[in-house]
Amino acid sequence: MPGAGGLPIHSVYLSCYTKFMRETATKSPGAKVKARAVNLRVREDIRSLIDRAAHALGKTRSDFMIDAARRAAEEALLDLTLVRVDPETYARFLDVLDNPPTGEGYRRLMASPKPWTT
Repeated sequence: MPGAGGLPIHSVYLSCYTKFMRETATKSPGAKVKARAVNLRVREDIRSLIDRAAHALGKTRSDFMIDAARRAAEEALLDLTLVRVDPETYARFLDVLDNPPTGEGYRRLMASPKPWTT
C-alpha cells in the first residue's frame, strides 16, 4: 500500500525515524558528552525483573535501563511525528480506513497472536 510520495507505509515510517535520529544525534560524534545522574525508586520485584533481563542481555542494570528509557523516549516522540502527505495519498489513507482489506491473508493476520498479549 503506498504512503507519502508513493512509498510503502513502512518506508514513510523509516524515513520519519531516520529524520528523527538525525535531528537528535550529537552534531559531532567525537565530542565528549557529559553524563548526569538520574535517580529512581523502584519496587524490589521490578528491580529483580530488570536485573534478570539485563543479565540475560549481558548488560549492567544502568546500561539496560538507559537503553530501555531511550527507546521508549524515541517511540513516544515518533508517535507524535506529523507525516505530511498530498491530498491524493490522504484520500487513499481514508479509503483504506473506511474499507479495510479482506481476504484470507488479512483474516490470518488479524487472528495471529499479538506480541503485546503473549
